[in-house]
Amino acid sequence: MRTDIARTLDIEVPIFAFSHCRDVVAGVTKAGGFGVLGAAWMTPDELEMSIGWLEREVDGRPFGVDLVFPGTGGDEKRPAEYADSMPVDQLGFVNQMMRDAGISDITEELQRDFITESAGKLSMTQEKSQEQLAISLAHPSVKAVVGALGVTPDWVVSEAHAKGVQVGALVGSARHAAKQRDAGVDFMVAQGTEAGGSVGSITSVVLWPQVVEAAAGVPVLAAGGVSRGSQILSAFSLGCQGVWLGSLWLGTTEAELNDEQRRRLFQAESEDAVISKMMTGKQGRMLRTKYTDTWESDGAPHHLMWPMQSILWGYANARAERGHNLDYWTYSVGQMVSDLKATTTVKTEMTRLIDEYVEALEALERVTSME
Repeated sequence: MRTDIARTLDIEVPIFAFSHCRDVVAGVTKAGGFGVLGAAWMTPDELEMSIGWLEREVDGRPFGVDLVFPGTGGDEKRPAEYADSMPVDQLGFVNQMMRDAGISDITEELQRDFITESAGKLSMTQEKSQEQLAISLAHPSVKAVVGALGVTPDWVVSEAHAKGVQVGALVGSARHAAKQRDAGVDFMVAQGTEAGGSVGSITSVVLWPQVVEAAAGVPVLAAGGVSRGSQILSAFSLGCQGVWLGSLWLGTTEAELNDEQRRRLFQAESEDAVISKMMTGKQGRMLRTKYTDTWESDGAPHHLMWPMQSILWGYANARAERGHNLDYWTYSVGQMVSDLKATTTVKTEMTRLIDEYVEALEALERVTSME
């Protein structure tokens, strides 16, 4: 399993773990993989604290940071301004949904606080991304930065390369891959539509070889629906040099979800990971709940543009959690959700993936043997 990208990053196995939770990132990194901290919505202070903690926890092993790099000036609104500019129709729709669900009303002041808090987490400006990148590159254990939105800007590539840091990018089509190749990235994550979060429309088994071809020698990681060792072998057979997993870690004790939220995932089947614009205003895959269903019902208002729809979703999640009603909560998760059946640990999952990979390789050799 020690592919070129594994040797470049000096890791034992090319299993990359995306997570918003630093404990997951640390667990995968210590198990020989490469953890990537989803930090786009962190404040610079939060990012500095998290990277410092990770460096101490993994004892010098390499890990990465996933950020968003606006191509232009980004959104310059202050968080409090979103509370004033939130459209009445969409906000009223969410408030009425909560009321119909029996979730108690809140004061206008608390509503404003919830929206402002949600907006603060989603603040995206070029100034913020530059500060986040500078913080990441100042830490020697950060060996890769990954752009999660759009074509990677020149300044990101040049600053990272000046520090000897690899640059990665998520892509959902061969066309995207060609643009990222021309931008000078060092590796790509080919994310099939089975994945959780923002996704395209091409399935993994079709997308992965298309991106490998368009990447023209740039290493490609396979993402979207990967939760088994046999799928890692499949990714290798299609030309990828590793795998990128996100949803799998949500069932671990190290992840950011609480017990009740994990139970919701354990009860779900693959069909319950649905595509909707309800979360961000852009196409994304998430857990189906009454909240997602209501947004898709007749009479629902149109989805807002990003980041307003994301801020509204954050507000609704806060209301649902406050009201202890997870029917009106949701979370990004891929179609592999049906493989999440019980709470486990990062170390257990890493061991399982590697063991299953070996078993799949041995099975393949038996099937294809000429004897």
